[in-house]
Amino acid sequence: MAVFEDRRKTAAVFEDLESAVRSYCRSWPVVFDRALGSWLYDESGRPYLDFFTGASALNYGHNNPLLQRPLIEYLCSDRVIHSLDMFTVAKRDFLRALDEVILQPRRLHYRIQFPGPAGTNAVEAAMKLARKVTGRTNIICFTNAFHGTSLGSLAASANPLMRAAAGVPLEHTTRLPFDAQALDQAPDFRLADLVLEDAGADRPAAVIVETVQGEGGVNVATPEWLRGLAERCRRQEVPLIVDDVQMGCGRTGPFFSFEASGIEPDIVCLSKSISGYGMPLALTLIRPELDIWEPGEHNGTFRGFNPAFVTGAAALRAYWQDDALELSTMAKGRRVAATLAALAEVVPAEVQARGRGMVHGLAFARPELAHEVSAAAFDRGLLVETAGPQDEVVKLLPPLTVTDSELDQGMALLADAMHSVC
Repeated sequence: MAVFEDRRKTAAVFEDLESAVRSYCRSWPVVFDRALGSWLYDESGRPYLDFFTGASALNYGHNNPLLQRPLIEYLCSDRVIHSLDMFTVAKRDFLRALDEVILQPRRLHYRIQFPGPAGTNAVEAAMKLARKVTGRTNIICFTNAFHGTSLGSLAASANPLMRAAAGVPLEHTTRLPFDAQALDQAPDFRLADLVLEDAGADRPAAVIVETVQGEGGVNVATPEWLRGLAERCRRQEVPLIVDDVQMGCGRTGPFFSFEASGIEPDIVCLSKSISGYGMPLALTLIRPELDIWEPGEHNGTFRGFNPAFVTGAAALRAYWQDDALELSTMAKGRRVAATLAALAEVVPAEVQARGRGMVHGLAFARPELAHEVSAAAFDRGLLVETAGPQDEVVKLLPPLTVTDSELDQGMALLADAMHSVC
């Protein structure tokens, strides 16, 4: 009773002072204090295995010492923190690391724009630039997509609750069926062909797509569908934007989620784990011939956060100089997929396992069960969120650096939670 009363008094501070828009704290009603590796600890010291990782902003875990050490050294040396888009040593080092470690080995040629601190900034810049380049306005997007909550990116997002909060019409987008809605069938481009190739229709300014829809319910596009989409965009001279905000930086195995399909997008949006340490940083990667911005035409006060450059460069050099992390992620992902598939077979509820790399989901035919499983997992010390149009999917985003024993422990906690609910 005393513990409950202490929690009530603690929660009152947030309830009295913080906006009602807060959400994750409603699912996980404790006050977190410390974090290390795959673990979060509340202020009483109770550990929670983190299979949420800041919605994939912490692919390398919490307070990774390989990234923490250069950050502390930088902060203790009176180095530049805020710089808008001025030249700094930290930015130069980050640009070199991204080019030498990621782009050059993949034979990718992109200009790098720093549009602001969040993924939605990267998407807004991509859509705005595509419209400027083409002189057209409409953006093709997909069912169950999520691209952010600022007005431009929200127009391309499907979440009805977030769209309703806009307060204005969300226009200049056309939504097509995402590939995962045609599972076990050949890729179907009939609607896409009508929109992109009909001589009587105006061509769009761009097509924006996620290769795996995370917030949309862990819907995985096939390589064949992505290649077909990219070919149609190329043929019609429509820029293809890949939103890799949540699925980039190794979440699906390779650094970019589109690598497995063999496509080369015209524009790529990155954020979340690109800073390596959970600090705000976003990038819009632009095919050079599309980089027609005028100086200052698109800007933002916090587009040059130097501590994030430091940890971002350290993460690239620590984890992407070879394929060790990619191979580890793929191997762990196969273990998770096999465990979830077996679990889906033995529980009495109707549930489907889905995923790729280290993003996985359990989709429940009865949506309320997903919330109940997530809550039961939290009670057992495991953080997993829900996703999908009806929050019907229990979504797993473990750190890519999770140990085998931690992975096994997390899967055991999830199985116990499911058996307690189903």
